[in-house]
Amino acid sequence: MTIYEVAARAGVSPATVSRVMNGARVSPESERLVRAAAAELAFTPNRTARRLRGQHSAVIGLIIPDIENPFFTALARGVENRARAAGYSVVLCNTDEDPDREATYIDIALAEHMAGVILAPADDASDVSRLVAHRRPVVAVDRSLARADVDAVTVDNRAGGRSAAESLFAAGFTRVACITGPSSVETAQLRMAGWRQAAARHAGPGAGDLEELLRYADYRVDGGRQAMADLLALPRPPDAAVVANNLMAAGALDALHDAGLAPPGFGLAVFGDLPFASFGRRGIRVVDVPARELGEAAANLLLERIGGDAGPAKTVVLRTREHP
Repeated sequence: MTIYEVAARAGVSPATVSRVMNGARVSPESERLVRAAAAELAFTPNRTARRLRGQHSAVIGLIIPDIENPFFTALARGVENRARAAGYSVVLCNTDEDPDREATYIDIALAEHMAGVILAPADDASDVSRLVAHRRPVVAVDRSLARADVDAVTVDNRAGGRSAAESLFAAGFTRVACITGPSSVETAQLRMAGWRQAAARHAGPGAGDLEELLRYADYRVDGGRQAMADLLALPRPPDAAVVANNLMAAGALDALHDAGLAPPGFGLAVFGDLPFASFGRRGIRVVDVPARELGEAAANLLLERIGGDAGPAKTVVLRTREHP
């Protein structure tokens, strides 16, 4: 059974059949016709032939910085759902935010002839030049790669940070701090920049330097705990905080509890769902980051590149949503 027979049954071109089988984007009607014809003819793509022709396997590498964070678990689910539907398997690699581990996994992706890589970069210096040089499609997800001309899928982090801070000021809090991630990570800087924009707008004559209300941490529970403890130890501590990820927020809540404080008395706005159900959401403003949709969008872009799309690099920006 060949794609030519499937094309004849579906009434489309062989190229359209190839694009559908490789996960590239076609019209919904064309995809429906091809899938129906393939099912009627019991057609299965020959993965060995695909590898020999394209010098790659039917495997996608997904490289993420923290497998323990539910955000990246949901993102991985989005990638896998889309990849499986297109006939690809996904290999998950965890870097622990370590650029050296990330580089090792990139080398493995090349050695194993993976069809492409979806990467949530460890930091702004992440290097995908070897993948690009070997014509392996790359899509950056959650964090873009400013030094590489590759596709990216992110959220509007600056707008999210700004709206999170504005919601706290609107609720009557006057001294809103920010706990963000490592200074070398794009998302940390953008979320902080949004907070700074809102805080500067609301700063009164006695507000003081915003720098004393800013803490960089490591996107982990312990980092959030220590950062909040430092803020609470200030001569004029904050009455609210924007926290740039869910794990740091869990640590920040621990520190608040130790100090006899808690939302809603102390204002808290968090990027992403809290990782532990026991915390709940009572009194906490959550900036919803659409993790699964990020994964699906990144997989779509990668599959289009694998399918032959050679156009300019694309950037997809999804919106965050805030809710109590």
